Amino acid sequence: QLQLVESGGGLVQPGGSLRLSCAASGATLDYYVIGWFRQAPAKEREGVSCISRRGDSTNYADSVKGRFTISRDNAKNTVYLQMNSLQPEDTAIYYCAARPRLLRQCVSSGSAYDYWGQGTQVTVSS
Repeated sequence: QLQLVESGGGLVQPGGSLRLSCAASGATLDYYVIGWFRQAPAKEREGVSCISRRGDSTNYADSVKGRFTISRDNAKNTVYLQMNSLQPEDTAIYYCAARPRLLRQCVSSGSAYDYWGQGTQVTVSS
């Protein structure tokens, strides 16, 4: 059974950077499309980014394009989300999630993902 654990969240000033990690265990990560999602208080969950199984295809929400970069190291069973130029509106709990095994398409809807981590808090504030 695939398990995901996020890390790397924290408090950062506006304009700062953080790198989130999503570490997998219980299965080989390269069988899975991985997405990052976030949820701010009183807001709907938002798809942030997604990466294909081999890492050759990515997509981003318009709100983070040009600031966030998703990547993966299948040898380390880890997916990363590099977040630059952070703004207060990026404050949220960030989750990584995996689509069902062997599916290929990167999608932004959380309902398409079967496995979820527990989340890591990102707070952007001066």
